[in-house]
Parts: sequence; structure tokens; C-alpha cells
Amino acid sequence: MVPLLTGGFGAPASFLYAALCRRSASLGGAAVLYSAGVIGGCAGLVEGNDGPAVLGLLLLILTWTLSTVHALVARPRLYPPTTPRDQMNQRAVEMARHRRSLREAARKVVSEDPVLARELRIGRPDLLPRSFDDGGLVDVNHVTPEVLSRLPGLTYEMVDRIMQVRTHSGGFVSAEELVVHCDLPPSVVSEIAEYALFTR
Repeated sequence: MVPLLTGGFGAPASFLYAALCRRSASLGGAAVLYSAGVIGGCAGLVEGNDGPAVLGLLLLILTWTLSTVHALVARPRLYPPTTPRDQMNQRAVEMARHRRSLREAARKVVSEDPVLARELRIGRPDLLPRSFDDGGLVDVNHVTPEVLSRLPGLTYEMVDRIMQVRTHSGGFVSAEELVVHCDLPPSVVSEIAEYALFTR
């Protein structure tokens, strides 16, 4: 709508912006062409004589009309409208990023103030009620087997091994230690590290 609302004077900037965003030589050429139209039209009007002034006015009107039609025709291809599915995906990505930021904030509380972390029941979805949202952290050293099984990549057999080792050793300090002492596949580390918490 920039070319239409600005009488064609905004067309060069509008098409230059689109050319840079889309890395399009043709849009860059259009920006140059509309710049020439605006400059030529203004030069004709400034000339003051009837002939050049009329030609300048016609050139400005032509630039205005062509750039507006060009912008309206090109817009759907350059900036496709978002579908409801796209919007849902965008919201899902935003929510996942928000949950990650909650986990990071909760881990910071655990490292800086363990007593507060226990009071907030961070990593303990098995303890209710909880008002603090930790983004889905699971304290491997304290939760029940049912909660532990929610960690991605863990099978019930793996959970049983973790519980047995945890009972004898008193707990773990990292996801890597789970792999070593519980004979878990290394691929599990990257899957559970995002959600696993290890407190004493």
C-alpha cells in the first residue's frame, strides 16, 4: 500500500526494501525505474513551462499508477498470507521457547538458592500443590518412577535400572553419569539433558 498512499513517491523505497529482503534483481530494477519516474516527474514540474510541467505531472501519475498495480500484484508472491496452520506452528514454537526459558530460570534458582528451590518444588511434579512453573524439569534423584518415565527416550526397563542404582548410590550428578552407571545408550543423554535435574 506504500506506493498508493504516498502518491507513488514511496514506491522506490518500497521496492528497494522488497528487493533487499528477497534478494531480487528484478525488484531492484523496478525500484530504479520508479525512482527515475519520480525524479523525472518532479524535474518536469520544477521546470515551470507548460509542456514540461504537464509531462512531469503525467509521469508522476503514471509512476503512481504502475507502482501501485505492481505492488498489489507482487505482494501475494513476496509476502504470502499466513495460514491458521502457520499461526499454530508459530504459537507452538513461541510456547516451546517460553518453556525453555522457564527451565533456564528454574536451574538458576537451583544453583543459587537450593533451599528456595526445594520450597518451590522445582523438578518435583510428583509433589502437589505447586505454584512455580519450572518448565517441565524432572529431578532424577527424587521423583517417583512414574514421573521419571516421562523423560524423553527412557523406557520402563531403563527407569528400573536408574531406580536400582539410585537406591544404592544415593543419586546422580549428571545425565552422563546415568549413561555410565545405568548402562543407558549415549543417545539418551542429549534427549533427557534438557529436562533432567540432579539435586542432592
